[in-house]
Amino acid sequence: MKGRSKLAQEAFDVAEPIVKSLGFDLVDCEYKKEGQYYFLRMFIDKRGGISIEDCEAVSRELDTAMEGKIHADPDYFEVSSPGATRPFTCLADYLRHQGEEIEVSLFSPLNGQKHLEGIIANADEEKLELDTGKETITIEWAQIAKAQRTLKF
Repeated sequence: MKGRSKLAQEAFDVAEPIVKSLGFDLVDCEYKKEGQYYFLRMFIDKRGGISIEDCEAVSRELDTAMEGKIHADPDYFEVSSPGATRPFTCLADYLRHQGEEIEVSLFSPLNGQKHLEGIIANADEEKLELDTGKETITIEWAQIAKAQRTLKF
């Protein structure tokens, strides 16, 4: 993933197989200084969302597994959900949320529209198929400026 520091990538590489073995997806990792403290944060997801208990279970497993395997000694280690409205960054995000409603912003209009809402009907290496309720629209990945889940209350 672009923008991930070398230490965050190192931690991501160590943690990913462990997180996957627990039934979750590791979607991102960050290592950053906030004030005088260093934080190592892992962001996990799964179909249906993440609970506090999920974060605790992953944290317990990673806490001991990471010891001595990365070239950093953070002051704080956290495991968190990436957030319900985090923009999708990879095919796995679309697959994880297949059947759910999303909002898609396009770089240029498609059929006269730059903003679409619909259900993820299908996603593969080449395209996204979005069911708007009226039609299924095929969108090439290069056309998508931003996509995220739609939350309705």
